[in-house]
Formats: sequence, C-alpha cells, structure tokens
Amino acid sequence: MSLSSPTSERRLLHRRAIDVQVYARDDGLYEVEAGLTDTKTRDLPLATGLRLAGDPIHAMQLLLTVDAELNVLAARSATTWMPYAGVCDEHGNAYGRLVGLNLMKGFRLGLKERLAGVKGCTHLTELCQILPTAVIQAFAGLVLDVREGSADGLPPFQLDRCHALRRDGEVVRTHYPRWYRSADAASPLAAVTAMPASTS
Repeated sequence: MSLSSPTSERRLLHRRAIDVQVYARDDGLYEVEAGLTDTKTRDLPLATGLRLAGDPIHAMQLLLTVDAELNVLAARSATTWMPYAGVCDEHGNAYGRLVGLNLMKGFRLGLKERLAGVKGCTHLTELCQILPTAVIQAFAGLVLDVREGSADGLPPFQLDRCHALRRDGEVVRTHYPRWYRSADAASPLAAVTAMPASTS
C-alpha cells in the first residue's frame, strides 16, 4: 500500500504482518487467533547466527478463548521463530495472565500491569494491544448490538469512539437519530444554562 507515488527509487527493508481471526465455537464461546510475523528482505546476522532473507525474525501466535461479554477465559501463546531460540520462548505461560481481563473494560491497562517489560515478550504484548478492536469488529452486529444500544439504555458501543461517530455529528444524526445530540446540547456550557434557576 502506498499513500503517494514515491519521489525516488526505494526498496523494501522489513515487513511486519499481523493477522487476527475470530471463530465462533459450537459451545457458545469464541476463539481469537492472532499472529505476528517479521521478515527481512536481506540476510541478517543475529547474535545467534545468520537469518536468511525471507525467513522470519519473529513468528508468534496468541490464542484466546472469550465469552459473549468479552471476558478472557483462556489464553496461551507460541513462538516458532525468534532471535534467541530457547530463550525468547521461555516465559512459561505468561500470557495465561490475560485470563480474567475483559477486552472492552480496562484490557490494555490490565495487560500493562500483568505483562509489560520483562514480564512478557515485547512483540506478543504489542500484539495483545490490537485485540480489543479486532474482536469488537468480529462481534459487531452479531454479539454486540450496533443499532439500538444496550438493554440498560446506553447507546451503541461505537458511538463517541471516533470522529466519524461523534454523537453531535452528521453520521449519527442520519443513521442513529435516536442517539443524536446537537453540539449545543453536548457542551458543558449548555448543561449549565439548561439548569433550572434556584428557588431559594
């Protein structure tokens, strides 16, 4: 992918590929398979030996089991290509610490507390960061109601989470009119001026 035509000759140095797939299981749970692969276009001398062009520097996978509320019920990782064989993958079942977190509620903070720095693998922990939005995309319209909102009266989860879906914007006014609010009604000043005068 290129955003513009290159102004000079260029050559590819590095490619990082990230793939996330979400599966529905017959028992009502869901599995999230995520993978990260780094490759170079040149032979690369590593401390542990020469890595040939096209052979992965990193190839790592995460497998999570989640429920319909996006709670992580099981988690594990695997590393098949790494710079330091026999060391990079010796973090035990570190990513089992994701169990108990919720992908929609404080997941990234919990991830940082449980797996940042030397508690885990830099690349696997970075891969975890994209899981909430990837799973939400898989659940949208299937598990998560993207039209009417929740039973407790909250708007659809995606509103006010990006510039296109701001509640005072044209997209919400057109496609989610029930949840639209004008910019004036949304401002703190409007809330103050709308308050009834004191009767004391």
